[in-house]
Amino acid sequence: MELVQIIKQNKFLKYFLYILIGSTLLAISSKIKIPFYPVPMTMQTFVVLLLGILLGSKLGALTILFYLIEGILGLPVFSNSPEKGVGYLYFTGPTMGYLIGFIFACYFSGYIKVKDNFFIVLIKLFFSVSIIYIFGLLWLGTLIGWEKPIFKLGAEPFLLAEIFKVLLLGAMCKYLLRLKEII
Repeated sequence: MELVQIIKQNKFLKYFLYILIGSTLLAISSKIKIPFYPVPMTMQTFVVLLLGILLGSKLGALTILFYLIEGILGLPVFSNSPEKGVGYLYFTGPTMGYLIGFIFACYFSGYIKVKDNFFIVLIKLFFSVSIIYIFGLLWLGTLIGWEKPIFKLGAEPFLLAEIFKVLLLGAMCKYLLRLKEII
């Protein structure tokens, strides 16, 4: 009980704890693969947007940055690590643009407010998730060449899953924002 009081009183400790829990949640979400057509989906983009909603734009983005630093330093937090490598080498691979896009998507999803109606919430969530794909496709095109079908490889297989996640988050958003007021 005393520890809870200390954490509540110390803003730095409280925020550090949020960042640690958020980056852990994001790492766990990267390992959960849900069978989905046409490719399995992870829950990473869901958690990225969720962190923005719950933590706000700045603390949410800082949490994503912390997660990326963990991965760059070699912790197996990314989706296909350690199977396909770890650290800086993995980070600079084909998914780097998407990973960087996480920061901005989380930041923008942090601007969803309680007073926003469902339609506005969906617009903000779709905008936020599309930032991930814009960064991802830009990096993918640079890495593998623009003559390749970049959109077909790097976005199209995931669109149905992203729509599902955004609709789910949109439906939960009012409750999440009330939870944010408590924490």
